[in-house]
Amino acid sequence: MIDAKEYLKKMSAELDGPIKSYIGNEEPENLMEASRQYPYRGGKRMRPAMAVACCGAVGGDKSKAVPLAVAVEYIHNFTLVHDDLMDGDEARRGMPTIHVTYGMPTAVLAGDALFAKAFQIICDLDVPADSMRKALRYVSKAVWDLARGQQMDVNNEGRIVSEEVYLETIKLKTSVLFAAAAAGGAIVGGADDRTAEAIHDYAIETGLGFQIFDDYLGIMGDPAKTGKSNCNDIRKGKCTVMVTHTIQALERDPAKLEEFKSILGKMDATEEECARAKQIMIDAGSIDYAMDMANEKVNAAIDAISFLPESEDKEFMIALAKYAIDREV
Repeated sequence: MIDAKEYLKKMSAELDGPIKSYIGNEEPENLMEASRQYPYRGGKRMRPAMAVACCGAVGGDKSKAVPLAVAVEYIHNFTLVHDDLMDGDEARRGMPTIHVTYGMPTAVLAGDALFAKAFQIICDLDVPADSMRKALRYVSKAVWDLARGQQMDVNNEGRIVSEEVYLETIKLKTSVLFAAAAAGGAIVGGADDRTAEAIHDYAIETGLGFQIFDDYLGIMGDPAKTGKSNCNDIRKGKCTVMVTHTIQALERDPAKLEEFKSILGKMDATEEECARAKQIMIDAGSIDYAMDMANEKVNAAIDAISFLPESEDKEFMIALAKYAIDREV
């Protein structure tokens, strides 16, 4: 079985050169520097790796999917630039955020520039015109859905929403770009529409599992490995599957429910209060519930691509889905 983490490192190294090749030395220099900051810093590169692997899994020439992989990575980083602005974050990946280093106007323009460059790259794909249109349709729809998901997230801030609303939000915020990378890679590889849609479903489910597990790490992860306190999400009042399940489970225990709600979203909550909220979630079975759901999403993802012929790329796709809910950060 492929080690997804090690395989990702290998693919990331292979994609590093192409990712760094599309932003030239144009004027103004500060905009070029700002645009390079996030995509050049590295990261897991899960989305571009998925694009290349899905191309190979349908029997395509993986080198033709590399430009699409770069474009998707640029779009992902464009969203990070704007996310950091909206959230007021001052650091990402251990370094100052772009708006801190270059100022808000340049950060906005750097995000816009990455967005534009991504579509320029897709328009130059070495595939038939019909395949290019299909890839563009997947990617452009994903960006539209990302915007919807981001606004839903903003609208949900400080509120307890239903599990259904939360899952739709993370699908739009997280899964759709995974899915555009996967389906787009399959299209570049020559897949028919039915195969591309199945691979799209695989990535949607993988993305959902990834985000649910990410929320789990925010509460149960080792701060020394995740790089953030277990209190962060509790203090921010982040609504997750664990939170919605806890509130539903405590409907028959009003006193404990009130205690939980009094801590959730309390920006100055003490470590002891956060530990209490965490214990309430554990006792309510909400941590296990979230992990069960993450596992269900990953199993659905793997089932969606069961029809693909056996190959190293398919093996990596399966390993990547499992890695989404079996990692430390």
